[in-house]
Amino acid sequence: MPLWTIHHTPGIFSAADKHELASRITDHYQRVGLPRFYVVALFQETAPDDLYVGGEPTPVGVRIVIDHIARRAGDKETRQRIAGGIKKILTPFLDRHPGLHWEFHVDETSEDLWMINGLIPPPGGSEAERRWATENEASRY
Repeated sequence: MPLWTIHHTPGIFSAADKHELASRITDHYQRVGLPRFYVVALFQETAPDDLYVGGEPTPVGVRIVIDHIARRAGDKETRQRIAGGIKKILTPFLDRHPGLHWEFHVDETSEDLWMINGLIPPPGGSEAERRWATENEASRY
């Protein structure tokens, strides 16, 4: 499950931008085999006087925290490819804002502590996971 928590100052994302960005994020993970419903994007508007970088309030800023649970990167090259893919998803939305401070990081957490609708998700790449992806819903397996 990728969870993208996107903290941003006002005016960075319109409702249409949020929908398009969430769709692009979801499309990316679907291309690598994850069910679409695994992907969650949470937009959190943050007042400029509540977002500090280097101890100073940041008038235009975005800070993204991404949790990867369904898959793990095996090596440095894969992690760099993932970071590059994330940058590619974000750049069209963030380059429009002059003076914007933006950053992201990805945490990889244990899939052993993850459930969807009370179900432990099937192993990555398994037939059950492919069925979940095709049906776009969690079901017993």
